[in-house]
Amino acid sequence: METLMAIVIGILFTIGTYLILSKTLLRIILGTSLIGHGVNLLILTMGGLKKGGPPLLGLKESLFTDPLPQALLLTAIVINFATTALFLVLSYRTYNVLGSDDSEALRGCDDE
Repeated sequence: METLMAIVIGILFTIGTYLILSKTLLRIILGTSLIGHGVNLLILTMGGLKKGGPPLLGLKESLFTDPLPQALLLTAIVINFATTALFLVLSYRTYNVLGSDDSEALRGCDDE
C-alpha cells in the first residue's frame, strides 16, 4: 500500500510542478493546491498506514492508530483550502483590474 501511495504522491508532485511552471495564474494556483494535497498524502503515509482501533481509554484493542498524522492533516487541509481560496480571489481581482492573468503580461504593468 505504501508503494501505491508513493506513486500517487509522485504523480501529484509532477503535475503540480508542471502547473506551477506555466504562465497562467489559475494554473499556478491549481499546481500549488495539488502539491499541498501531495504533502498531505506524504504526511499520512509517513505516519504509517496501520489498521487499528481508535486511541480511546477503555477499549480492549491491542493495536492503536497514531492520531497525530490525522490531526496534522486536518490542519493542513484547512490551511490549504484557505490559501487556495485567497489566491483564487486575488487572481480574479487581478484579472478584473488588469484584464489578463498571464504572468508575463503582468510584469510590464505600471501598477506593480
